[in-house]
Amino acid sequence: MRLVLMGPPGAGKGTQGDRLAEWLRVPRLSTGDMLREARRNATELGRLAQTYMDSGELVPDDVILGLIAEVLDGEAARSGFVLDGFPRTVPQAEGLQRILFDRRDSLDAVLNLAVSDDEVIARLSGRRVCEACGAVTHVDQVGEATDCSQCGASLVQRSDDTVETVRRRLDVYREQTAPVLAWYGSSDVGVTDVDGTGSVDEVFGRLTRAVVAARPV
Repeated sequence: MRLVLMGPPGAGKGTQGDRLAEWLRVPRLSTGDMLREARRNATELGRLAQTYMDSGELVPDDVILGLIAEVLDGEAARSGFVLDGFPRTVPQAEGLQRILFDRRDSLDAVLNLAVSDDEVIARLSGRRVCEACGAVTHVDQVGEATDCSQCGASLVQRSDDTVETVRRRLDVYREQTAPVLAWYGSSDVGVTDVDGTGSVDEVFGRLTRAVVAARPV
């Protein structure tokens, strides 16, 4: 199975992408992970990407797509993959289509985790992170507690989790991603919206049913 998993920040793509990948026995691929791996391995594309990041610039599409192509040529992705949060733009979607076409492959499904703005804001603005051990929790779980239950250090709100910042992140996401969803929606693969609210298990059940509907596994 070759899947693209989309959704706004805070929709749970990382958690659900991991579970989908394990269920399908394929790798979960995110551009962030691929960039970090390429930098660790000091590949040519990794070094090139590092020059852009060091100068504070966005890594160009051709470099990102080159990394995608390298990973898809590897043994781990031969049986499929779950792409998490990629493509982010229509040119990236077009580039991915060319890469797959060259390998005589195509996407089986594009799944979009649908979560309202209010839900995203509640999830992210309520998130708290331990300054020492990095443990992540939520005010719904810890209430007024300010100390980490694991190590006793202070729980803090990340600067990008404030309500104002989350609203801006959502605006950017919609601006970038609405055209991508429209592009896929008009393609043969289409877009399947999956309700991203509820428990992790409930959302995962909806996703697996969507995958089976796309192509029985």
